[in-house]
Amino acid sequence: MQLHLEIDELQLLANVLLEDPRDYNEMLDKVLARDLRFDASDLEEIADLLAAKSRRMKDEINCQSQAAPKLELQRQLALLERALDKVTEACAML
Repeated sequence: MQLHLEIDELQLLANVLLEDPRDYNEMLDKVLARDLRFDASDLEEIADLLAAKSRRMKDEINCQSQAAPKLELQRQLALLERALDKVTEACAML
């Protein structure tokens, strides 16, 4: 399945893959090369990673009391959720 992500979404996905302690080098290589032909298990794994990151960011937003950092987190969360929606849609098409 070919997944279509914007540059900012690709950067976010690369960062999420890098942040995770598990080894996602193969997926990361594909993202960096903009070769987003993932199989069903890869798409599900990416969706799980993005969903977990979304939950962590929501918790972080709820704990943040300062306006400027909170707004930046909300902007990043919106980007993450946009990417997650695209990945979830790609999963549903398989």
